[in-house]
Amino acid sequence: MNGQALRSLSSNARRTCSLRGARAVTDSVGVHTRRRNAARSQRKSERGRRTEAKSSGDNHDDVSTTATAESGKPEEEKNTFFEEYKPMLKTASIPPWKAISPGTVLCMEIGDAVSESASSGNPFVKEKTLPRIVSNMKKAAADPRICGLYLKITPLACGYGKICELRRQIEEFRKSGKFTIAYFELGGMKEYLLGSACEELYVPPEAYFSLTGVVIENSFLRGVLEKIGIEPQVQRIGKYKSAGDQLLRKDMSDAQRTVSERLVESIYDNFVSCISKDKGKTPEEVEELLNSGPHKIKDLAEGGWLTSAKYLNEIEDLIKPRTGGPKDVLQSVGFSKYLTSTPETLFTKNAKHTVAVIRSSGAISRDSSGSNGISSASFIKSIKSVKKNKLVKAVVIRIDSPGGDALASDLMWNEIRELSKLKPVVASMVDVAASGGYYMSMACDKIVAEPLTLTGSIGVVTGKFNLEELNSKIGYNTEAISKGKFAELNTSSRAFEDFEEDYFKAGAQKAYESFRDKAAFSRNKSIESMEEVAQGRVWTGEDAHGHGLVDHIGGFDKAVEVVKELAGIPLSDGVRLMEVKSSKSGSFPIDLLRNSANLLSNVAQFYSTVQMLSEQRVGYDASIPSFKIKDGSTGFDSKRGGLF
Repeated sequence: MNGQALRSLSSNARRTCSLRGARAVTDSVGVHTRRRNAARSQRKSERGRRTEAKSSGDNHDDVSTTATAESGKPEEEKNTFFEEYKPMLKTASIPPWKAISPGTVLCMEIGDAVSESASSGNPFVKEKTLPRIVSNMKKAAADPRICGLYLKITPLACGYGKICELRRQIEEFRKSGKFTIAYFELGGMKEYLLGSACEELYVPPEAYFSLTGVVIENSFLRGVLEKIGIEPQVQRIGKYKSAGDQLLRKDMSDAQRTVSERLVESIYDNFVSCISKDKGKTPEEVEELLNSGPHKIKDLAEGGWLTSAKYLNEIEDLIKPRTGGPKDVLQSVGFSKYLTSTPETLFTKNAKHTVAVIRSSGAISRDSSGSNGISSASFIKSIKSVKKNKLVKAVVIRIDSPGGDALASDLMWNEIRELSKLKPVVASMVDVAASGGYYMSMACDKIVAEPLTLTGSIGVVTGKFNLEELNSKIGYNTEAISKGKFAELNTSSRAFEDFEEDYFKAGAQKAYESFRDKAAFSRNKSIESMEEVAQGRVWTGEDAHGHGLVDHIGGFDKAVEVVKELAGIPLSDGVRLMEVKSSKSGSFPIDLLRNSANLLSNVAQFYSTVQMLSEQRVGYDASIPSFKIKDGSTGFDSKRGGLF
């Protein structure tokens, strides 16, 4: 093909693309032109009636009153029309090759862990993270080209904090008057809870769908360790700090049972309350549903728990007439295209101020390399960059962490405190912000948590494995030459001497008291009152709010609202959100190993922690206890923050 032919082909392609974009804009403008003509006709009709009233000799006062009222209408209608027309004008600025036709439905698939931040580190892959999903929902609610929202829900491995956030955003989207439809094929409590936030909920006739309630499962490894000749020597400070129980006990302690029962009750009550509101049922009816299965999909639909039973192709046929395209075409836009084609700021108010958003998720460590998590070095670097940025008026720190290294947590606590002296800082908790995660949060001026965020767990654990018996069984031997009373404190070849054990206990107690006292200082509480709610106990966000550990219940939007108020920014003013990355990016093989749920992985996890404590002298671990929340489909692990 010669050069002239190529230029001709390129010219035709550009002309076709431009015509498509122009046609989309013309169609959009046509809709508003019809509305404008209707408004003009209404005003002419009103003027005609006023003229008739004057000529018929009506009461002068009535005519004057009517005229006065009507004189303000054209300006009001003009302002209303401009506000209605303004979003469409904004969409006209989008390049033709990114244009979306009016009457398009936004289709998104939601499943797995719904991460707070991207984990791959690949800028070319748009992962379905929570912030991106929420961004799409907000844009679509204000976008005049979007007529509705269609969610395909796959098994969820996230916690209930993210479910709360997603439900809230769906409820906000519904206020736009656009339709919302959810569909899933495999689901339990979480999938149903999320889908029920939509106006319509469908499943196929033979869906794998069960509502059985909530269970928290705790695992114990003491019996296994005894069989292979490993003695865990662990010091945990705090009545409820059950992180060490998995190694020290063969069954559940009374304190751990108390915490688990309260968490189950909170999740269960929240589910009953939400479904009761969504479906127009009484709480007793919802509980009867949970306690009377298994159910036929047909019976659930007839009872009003589902809209109806439909296959995926039937759902699409149902949506087609609601869109702006031909009746036999589903005019839709997917997650990635809508994310990249429609700027996040397109439908927001003019941003006069900048608020930095630092997203931190994963286990806490001082290592800046390796797998996913929060590195204190990387986080502190982000804090310092925000501190120097004069354009940033306030900061929101999103925290989704089960905790980790106590020293790293303390270093970040100090940097956040220093930042808060210059700019308002608000913590926004996601699924888990406990132990070290709470350590970070308590440094902020205010804390916002979801009702079912897992938080608190103010306590520490430390220890080592005594491998003397195991070494004897397999014929392995080590010998040490040392000088100094406590030089062999961390050796794994023998048990503690009495004086060494006393040393360990005193160190753990000191670390706990430091954590507790800083929590009391940060939350403006006395040490005595903080001790009552500390002791390693895990709380839901709702309960933590009642005990003064958090300030507000809500999600990211609430955190922005609070930080604007602290910064003296009028709530009516828009703000520009500047994303600041602080978490490490991981690799697929490591993530895969972390998410395995077999016994060996649990042993390896604990061994790795204790080895880190003893050999690398990290000292103390500030992590939430590991327990599994099961609710009908995919579970959630409190410590790993994902599926198991």
